[in-house]
Amino acid sequence: MAASPGAAGVASRPDRLAVVAERLLRQLGDARLGLGLLLLTGVANLLAALLPEGPRRLDGPPYALLLGALALSAVAAVAVRVPATWREWRRPGPVTGGGALRATIAARPLDEVEALLRDAGYRTRAGGSRRAGPSAVHGVRRGWSRFAAQASHLGLVVVVLGAAIGAAFGSETTFSLLPGDQALLDAPELGFSAAVRLDALDAAFGADGRPSRLDTEVTFLRDGEVVEARVLRVNEPGSFDGYLVHPWTYGPAARVRIATLGGATLLDAPIPLDAVREGRPVGAVELRSAGVSVGLVLADSATNALGVSVVGSGGLADTARLQPGDEARVGDLVVAFDRFDAWVTLMSRRDPGLGILFAGAALLCASLAIGFWLPRRRVTVRPAGIGLAVILRGEPFHHPTAELERLVGLLGARR
Repeated sequence: MAASPGAAGVASRPDRLAVVAERLLRQLGDARLGLGLLLLTGVANLLAALLPEGPRRLDGPPYALLLGALALSAVAAVAVRVPATWREWRRPGPVTGGGALRATIAARPLDEVEALLRDAGYRTRAGGSRRAGPSAVHGVRRGWSRFAAQASHLGLVVVVLGAAIGAAFGSETTFSLLPGDQALLDAPELGFSAAVRLDALDAAFGADGRPSRLDTEVTFLRDGEVVEARVLRVNEPGSFDGYLVHPWTYGPAARVRIATLGGATLLDAPIPLDAVREGRPVGAVELRSAGVSVGLVLADSATNALGVSVVGSGGLADTARLQPGDEARVGDLVVAFDRFDAWVTLMSRRDPGLGILFAGAALLCASLAIGFWLPRRRVTVRPAGIGLAVILRGEPFHHPTAELERLVGLLGARR
């Protein structure tokens, strides 16, 4: 009985969906699309590194969609290529098309050729029929290397996944500390107590003014208790409770004591010189009880001279220049300059996707290394006139001349 047109339409619908899905998968896995998305991602990251507000733009949906499209394209590329790679590895086929290397050797039984190719490390398959005997021998060496090359796409997906997890669930906090100050490593929340205390900054500078040593001495605390002391250096951050702590920047601070003429202390603390004016570090503190502001400037870095100015409601009241250990009257105040200290800005970062990102980078590097240094080789040996033709194809990036010479020497003398 013939099927009705409606039934035929229903039966063919899954086939049409399968064809559409396969076509879509091939388009997503197209190397040109993947390369374009990779270039767009690189341009976005470059602009984020160069522009002042660039990093914030990477937090939006457009960049997340770009990363998702890149990951989807990489997965599709693997899904499209793996079945063909598996079939070719398990059942080697004939070498066809241009770009293959060719040589002719003396005739010999194809059974012997197949055995010699297996000894040379090739997985072989004889072409032809059982009755007529083999008409050609096809072989592939290191066919698994194609899987390693395709794994580079998965490595890229893992890298993107690690970056996405870090962007979604990571945190980054910066805070400036004076010696003795401490701060939490992340935003305050119930039960969170991981903190860092700045102990000292040990710095040394060369004759050209460039730092030769920047050692930041810190103490990590949990629940208010000291856990460990560490020295943080350039490119050597400290790790504590899942956070990486980096010294970000630093600057001088002047430790001063400011009192009234009657001896009442108004301030006894270090004042950060965290601004720059005319190339010199400057800082200021407002003393509301006295109705004045005190400005400080590193007047001479060679002699550690500190410039002090007092500004009241009527303008500049008085100035003075002090050396460490000096004390002087400045306006209606007595200012004692103890010594210079340093403030340090630290960055605390938690990135739960960092391990995944590094794992993806390792997979990417390993797969590319295998693909480049252990490339696949495909060979077909078939009768050609009174001899045998050896047709060898390597990967597009490698010309297997040495391998062809090895096979010719193994299978027979060149004609």
